[in-house]
Amino acid sequence: MDMTVLMETVSPYLAPVKSALERLADAVATAIPALAPYKEALWWMVPATAVILILFLLVVRAALKAPKKVKPAEEMPRVADQPAKEKPEARATQPAPARKPAPQAAPESVAAEAGVMKSLKSGLSKTRNALSSGVDALFKGGRVLDDDLLEELEELLITSDVGVRTTMEIIETLSEKASEISNSAELKTALKALLLERISFDAPPEETFKKPHVMMVVGVNGVGKTTTIGKLATRFVREGKKVIIVAGDTFRAAASEQLTIWAERSGADIVRHKDNSDPAAVAFDGVQAAVSRNADIVIIDTAGRLHTKKNLMEELKKIRRSVSKTIEDGPHETLMVVDATTGQNALTQAQLFHEAVGIDGVALTKLDGTAKGGIVIGITSTLGVPLKYIGIGEQADDLRPFDAEEFADALL
Repeated sequence: MDMTVLMETVSPYLAPVKSALERLADAVATAIPALAPYKEALWWMVPATAVILILFLLVVRAALKAPKKVKPAEEMPRVADQPAKEKPEARATQPAPARKPAPQAAPESVAAEAGVMKSLKSGLSKTRNALSSGVDALFKGGRVLDDDLLEELEELLITSDVGVRTTMEIIETLSEKASEISNSAELKTALKALLLERISFDAPPEETFKKPHVMMVVGVNGVGKTTTIGKLATRFVREGKKVIIVAGDTFRAAASEQLTIWAERSGADIVRHKDNSDPAAVAFDGVQAAVSRNADIVIIDTAGRLHTKKNLMEELKKIRRSVSKTIEDGPHETLMVVDATTGQNALTQAQLFHEAVGIDGVALTKLDGTAKGGIVIGITSTLGVPLKYIGIGEQADDLRPFDAEEFADALL
């Protein structure tokens, strides 16, 4: 079919369309006078725009319907391409070798121990700076361990509150080993070994503790007895123990209230009477409650007293007798709380308390506030009783069971 015949065939159908488009162009030109000069072009611009829009929509639709690309065969193997697995024989085969377990991450206890050591060194920083730096200074200028140097070391130990008798013993031993020590590092190693001999005690196995384990806490005023009891209760409760605190300090204003707050914080029970009640009666009721409630540990607070007050020291003995009425061998432990910042006075207090009522251990508080941490060596070596707890901060976790090796490492 030639073009002339084609035009003659479609002309009857195009004429109405052209007429409609011309009328649409007239309407647009009338509505928008600015387009009037272009009226002749409007009748074909409208369908051209419509055609372009339709084509655009068709292209978009085709793109959306296009199939997604499949990953190459090597990334998505088909089941048919995989070799068929052989069926196992009926006979028993050799067992596959056991796999080695994957390496485990370092246990949390390692990080915890590192944190404890860091905290201990921080708490003992004043003592460490005084003692360790003092030892380093002794060997400056190429000095050797002679009598003059030993005399300076003696003065350093005494001013650190190690104690005169203990210091003399250490100096005597070091003088015998002088030929083996040529620098500060070797002197520190020797000192550390001598200190460990004096502060190390074998702890009784936990299974020997009777239930309830009764602990009586003693000490002079202002050493931190109430706070120490609260921190001990917190530690024991965290270990899963059922703890009862006995508010035996009935004479000091607000003592019972302070212990009640600590009991609430720690999760311990508390037994208390009215102010000015007989401390021995409070202790008796506390132990009775511990037995009936199947408690693990009883901590008995006592009023702060000077070692020179004979009547108050006799009161401690009365509390002992009161406890023993319910538990024959109680109290099982008498813990004395001592303020490290009082230096040699702390040693004197501990000696006199030990002579009067007998103490089984010491809790040394405020050790972070003094440069004379040598009191640890003085107390343990002089009294022959273990240092059980040290306080190196204000937080509950800052009252720690005393570890001789950790202490010696942190000190030197």
